[in-house]
Amino acid sequence: MKAKTKRVWYWITTILFSLVMLFSAIGGLFPNEQGIEFMMALGYPMYINLILGVAKIFGIVALFQTKFYVIKEWAYAGFTFDLLGAASSTILAGLGFLATLPIWVILAVMFVSYTLWKKN
Repeated sequence: MKAKTKRVWYWITTILFSLVMLFSAIGGLFPNEQGIEFMMALGYPMYINLILGVAKIFGIVALFQTKFYVIKEWAYAGFTFDLLGAASSTILAGLGFLATLPIWVILAVMFVSYTLWKKN
């Protein structure tokens, strides 16, 4: 794969992933009734949405900055922990593996973004 093609795919996956995380952050900062019920079903207090929402916004900013590579690494790590925690919580709450499929797809897109960033 050519360097330009890698850069294009990096930006496509990074923007796609960031949009998903932005929607998740907005949903956490301004939860609707369905989101509140889901978090209650998982057994989490509602203030965790505020914490994760703010962290996701900072993580998105970190993905788009180009100066501090360690900050970007930490952002990818934080998103990985968030998504793995979401998948684990969903399974442990008894909602089944099928309910986690969107999480695994989002995680795969993030890993593609991360891998292409490391190769550039």
